[in-house]
Amino acid sequence: MDLLKTLVDKGLRREPPTREEALAVLASSDDDLLDVVAAAGKVRRHWFGRRVKLNYLVNLKSGLCPEDCSYCSQRLGSRAEILKYTWLKPDQASEAAAAGVAGGARRVCLVASGRGPTDRDVDRVSDTIKAIKERNEGVEVCACLGLLSAGQAERLRAAGADAYNHNLNTSEATYGDITTTHTYADRVETVRAAHAAGLSACSGLIAGMGESDADLVDVVFALRQLDPDSVPVNFLIPMEGTPLEQEWHLTPQRCLRILAMTRFVCPDAEVRIAGGREVHLRSLQPLALHLANSLFLGDYLTSEGQAGRADLEMIADAGFEVEGAGEVTLPEHRTGDIAAPAPRTDLVAVRRRGAGTDLAPNA
Repeated sequence: MDLLKTLVDKGLRREPPTREEALAVLASSDDDLLDVVAAAGKVRRHWFGRRVKLNYLVNLKSGLCPEDCSYCSQRLGSRAEILKYTWLKPDQASEAAAAGVAGGARRVCLVASGRGPTDRDVDRVSDTIKAIKERNEGVEVCACLGLLSAGQAERLRAAGADAYNHNLNTSEATYGDITTTHTYADRVETVRAAHAAGLSACSGLIAGMGESDADLVDVVFALRQLDPDSVPVNFLIPMEGTPLEQEWHLTPQRCLRILAMTRFVCPDAEVRIAGGREVHLRSLQPLALHLANSLFLGDYLTSEGQAGRADLEMIADAGFEVEGAGEVTLPEHRTGDIAAPAPRTDLVAVRRRGAGTDLAPNA
């Protein structure tokens, strides 16, 4: 396909595709799927080789969120039977993080539900960051605490945070359909504030919420404009008890096309396979490694993931290698900046282990 050759050439030059080219990737047929994966794989390997960066989530505070994000099991009014607990103490969070680092994770992502942190919350997270870094030399720490107020990003940076995550999730045009308690502009401003404070910006999307191809292209192009170092691609986990519990529209093939389109638009960014990969990619997960150079190890915020050992075996079997602690993830030019199918509820397991419980984590 001439389109794929054009996309590869542009990706190697860090030149974005046109909107029409990005839409064409999403509209490509299953017959062309392996060609699309192979083309995007050339771009991935050019910038990141065969390395896979592992990340590990620690849910510092689960549930009881005042925001109404339709996709989230921790939202206001959620009936999902998830774990609910208040802030983990720094030593508890450090213990949880250590399990992920022992499993091969280079980055620990500290997440807390809520609209955004109070100044006291920032102090609490700062103490947690210090505890994790004292115990795990060389580990990166990314905070994900919601909307930031003036000065909070700078305080997190001073405490040792390396990155800040705040996803755009979907297109600006449809954002109001999934959330009413804050705006798309609020999210953009927080990503910009994190970047301005010297934190490595991490921002991505959620696919599978009923959006159109145009919405997916819009949000990925908006992400390119914000220029985050990391772009996590989440696939909606339709948790029972949430407004989107019936949104079972993704197929493994569509997920691969979304990842390929993201790679072509953001060729030199760390594209991360995030929540929902096990649920929607299923047996095609290894093919996704040809598109993304990063993934989450173990469990997610409120649902269980694939066993950490299975992740490591999958990476090795697919011919990739886990990125080592001494390696630099990003390319050199970036290192200065840091008809609906039936619901498959059997594929979604609510997290009952790890942070906030007495059971060992999955890492």
